[in-house]
Amino acid sequence: MSSPRIDSHKIDTMRDVTTPDGRTLRVYEAGATDGRPILALNGTPMSGRLFGPHGEDAARRGAKLIGYDRPGYAGSSPLEGRSVADAAEDVRTIADTLELDRFAVWGISGGGPHSLACAALLPDRVVAAASLASVAPREAEGLDWTAGMGEMNLEEFAAVRAGREALEEYLEREAAGLSSTTGEGLIEALESLLTPTDAAALSGDLGEHLATCTRESVAAGIAGWRDDDFAFDEPWGFALEDIRVPVLLWQGEQDLFVPFAHGEWLAARIPDVDSHLSPDDGHITLLARRVPEVHGWLLERF
Repeated sequence: MSSPRIDSHKIDTMRDVTTPDGRTLRVYEAGATDGRPILALNGTPMSGRLFGPHGEDAARRGAKLIGYDRPGYAGSSPLEGRSVADAAEDVRTIADTLELDRFAVWGISGGGPHSLACAALLPDRVVAAASLASVAPREAEGLDWTAGMGEMNLEEFAAVRAGREALEEYLEREAAGLSSTTGEGLIEALESLLTPTDAAALSGDLGEHLATCTRESVAAGIAGWRDDDFAFDEPWGFALEDIRVPVLLWQGEQDLFVPFAHGEWLAARIPDVDSHLSPDDGHITLLARRVPEVHGWLLERF
């Protein structure tokens, strides 16, 4: 069997895709040029830039890794009032433009609900989905949604509930500090959300990558971050129980960004989910450690 063709010029390249309503979506590509496609959906607030080692892992597996800036982040046009479900049509547009018939998708943190939207709403295109450290829907029955969150997230979602003016004021203040952050600065900024496990993972190349994605996400303003927050707080636009494609779920017990109870709630409601509720993981560790396992699991479903 021949080795997958890897084109070094395709590592973290960018292109702009135009949606049917005239918006721009900035798309990133890495991995094997002609590989089986996997879309990776980053967290909040982050651009869609791909982490180098994740692209290299995809290439070794004969896969092509694709990311994109959600509306309002970095190079993508805003879409005010968007729901979580709206991500599915943007992903369909990207897949159509890149001539992808079938593809897998994974999302982490704020990308998690959007990966589940693709699973629910694109069953004709999505072969499988993975959700890492995703929040549950805001109206989740029986779940105390903010219990166990770190101070920074408690403040942010209190501002969401206080309305647009309060949220924009909060995000503008936070974005001012994040617009020039470094990996080391990100550790300081996120101190109230970092368990020792996650603080150790947020270092080196991964820390610098996340700092870059964070800077890019707020460079054009707070629209993407604001609209993500409102989308999480409103009905998502689809039912988890309607998902019919294979789903892998990871949630770490040592997570102050998205409490463990969110993962337990999702695991109990996504049909036939392959759930990994890990006592050894936090939030950042899933990005640092688990993505190769996620890639392997997804590729087995093609």
